[in-house]
Amino acid sequence: MPYLYRAPGPQKHPVPKDARITHSSGQSFEQLRQECVQKGILFEDPDFPANSSSLFYSERPQIPFVWKRPGEIVKNPEFILGGATRTDICQGELGDCWLLAAIASLTLNEKALARVVPQDQSFGPGYAGIFHFQFWQHSEWLDVVIDDRLPTFRDRLIFLHSADHSEFWSALLEKAYAKLNGSYEALKGGSTIEAMEDFTGGVAETFATKEAPENFYEILEKALKRGSLVGCSIDTRNAAESEARTPFGLIKGHAYSVTGIDQVNFRGQKMELIRVRNPWGQVEWNGSWSDSSSEWRSVGPAEQKRLCHTALDDGEFWMAFRDFKAHFDKVEICNLTPDALEEDALHKWEVTVHQGSWVRGSTAGGCRNFLDTFWTNPQIKLSLTEKDEGQEDCTFLVALMQKDRRKLKRFGADMLTIGYAIYQSPSKDEHLNKDFFRYHASQARSKTFINLREVSDRFKLPPGEYILIPSTFEPHQEADFCLRIFSEKKAITRDMDGDVDIDLPELPKPTPAGQETEEELQFRALFDQIAGEDMEVTAEELEYILNAVLQKKKDFKFKKLSLISCKNIISLMDTSGNGKLEFKEFKVFWDKLKKWTNLFHQFDTDKSGTMSSYELRTALKATGFQLGCHLLQLIVLRYADEGLQLTFDDFLNCLVRLENASRVFQALSTKDKDEEFIHLNINEFINLTMNI
Repeated sequence: MPYLYRAPGPQKHPVPKDARITHSSGQSFEQLRQECVQKGILFEDPDFPANSSSLFYSERPQIPFVWKRPGEIVKNPEFILGGATRTDICQGELGDCWLLAAIASLTLNEKALARVVPQDQSFGPGYAGIFHFQFWQHSEWLDVVIDDRLPTFRDRLIFLHSADHSEFWSALLEKAYAKLNGSYEALKGGSTIEAMEDFTGGVAETFATKEAPENFYEILEKALKRGSLVGCSIDTRNAAESEARTPFGLIKGHAYSVTGIDQVNFRGQKMELIRVRNPWGQVEWNGSWSDSSSEWRSVGPAEQKRLCHTALDDGEFWMAFRDFKAHFDKVEICNLTPDALEEDALHKWEVTVHQGSWVRGSTAGGCRNFLDTFWTNPQIKLSLTEKDEGQEDCTFLVALMQKDRRKLKRFGADMLTIGYAIYQSPSKDEHLNKDFFRYHASQARSKTFINLREVSDRFKLPPGEYILIPSTFEPHQEADFCLRIFSEKKAITRDMDGDVDIDLPELPKPTPAGQETEEELQFRALFDQIAGEDMEVTAEELEYILNAVLQKKKDFKFKKLSLISCKNIISLMDTSGNGKLEFKEFKVFWDKLKKWTNLFHQFDTDKSGTMSSYELRTALKATGFQLGCHLLQLIVLRYADEGLQLTFDDFLNCLVRLENASRVFQALSTKDKDEEFIHLNINEFINLTMNI
């Protein structure tokens, strides 16, 4: 059967040999199964209980669901009966046609199917009510364990089921995917390509059929030959058109699978055909080359048998390729490698992965339209060092994926509008600032910013160094992301925000008594007045002194310094360890405070007495602290208010704690290395101390 390209299977797709255990017990599928067999019990999964919390989060079931094991539904249940095929995929009462279309495509690739649906399980010997499935998530494979209790009504499965009611692999696969995403309801609505990637770890490409290249038929043929998963759909113009049936029997806004492509001799000419499947298991195309159309009368029985043509209303149908392009709007292809379908050659691809976050107030800068914050987004340096064979440019593919949005639907999260831009890197090896983006245009960017889970595009650029900036379209939107970069030749990538490079300034020495300025003499008089006989001030006294002095500064609007800030100052400057400050210690700190005050005044652009958290990176760098994204995010979460602003007290408290932590770290790092210490780098140490 030439249209069913099973032979080569996936082309060495990038997956690890072992999937990570995800069950809360820390036990593997086999360990849990053996434990149940030894105890003579059937497994019940505490992580995904058989109750309404696993079904819905925003509504109550309209019918009384009863959770039953397959052996309670039919007499002799089978995991897989006669092989896992696309006819085993029949949609139930859940709006997850996108998932079912992906599963139907998965059945066409035996090797990929065996990865997702492990063959080491059945209802035969060793059955213990436990099954497992494997899914790709954000560059790693996860092993998801479930029990086999399924939601039913009147002894029939409510959701995905097989055409043969004694077969259960597809229903159990849907349950495992629901567990991965938090609930069955979380599976409502989606893009076929999302599940295809979760089944393969592959790379997505999307084609608009009306704008597809001239060799689109050959592209789809090659995709199926390589084991790619292919889906298609018809766009809707409004919500009322969702699942509306066209006069030709097609459903708008519905996910279909492409399951075959072939040519047939028709009246002396080669006719290009394509085979499509509706996951409903019924409702088919009724135009040319449909199941009962007159065109088939001109095709001999042998040819019909080769194409497996039947007149059954099973949801699968052939249609002329020209009709396919005219009636369907979008085709989604999940390639098991990044090889371009327009080319014949297969390549060995290098891949690098970056995990990151957009955090409101620090690294959620939005797109280039928002210049004031765009530069604060994560920045990844990409070094393209080798040209493609016989070419002047370097080919690479960038895939940006927002993580766990489906799982977070129950908390009101939607897919964010995401994309990325690529800039030529300057010679300086540091996080690029606002001025760079003010005067430099991007060299390449994603085709669009769109609210899909993943945005991917293919590029050709000359060898050189580039900065890749992933972002949401709007600023202040939070999400975790996974960025994959595939290149034909080895490319070097580096996160420009990953390290903490702290060049801590030396403490200034106090001015000798005879050389004090008029301002310093006034401070000494105030200090002497407050300090008393011991000539030292407590935190409460320091609070009074600093507020009294700062209030006299012109053009400096600020809220009073807090007691906690003054306690932190004493902790930083107190060399005697008695919890108080002598005047010489206070003088040293005052010199630092003047610099910090001037710096805050510089970044308080509207003179409101506050500073934007997005300016914090630059302000801290000016004081000697160049922080990585994670630590910067931690500081913003701790010190910025709901409007993402920091008062001078917040800024001062942050600086004092950073400097204190850095000095302690430097002191510890000079200790005898033979002594027993917990070894931390400076990033880890500051993270620890900032949380105390």
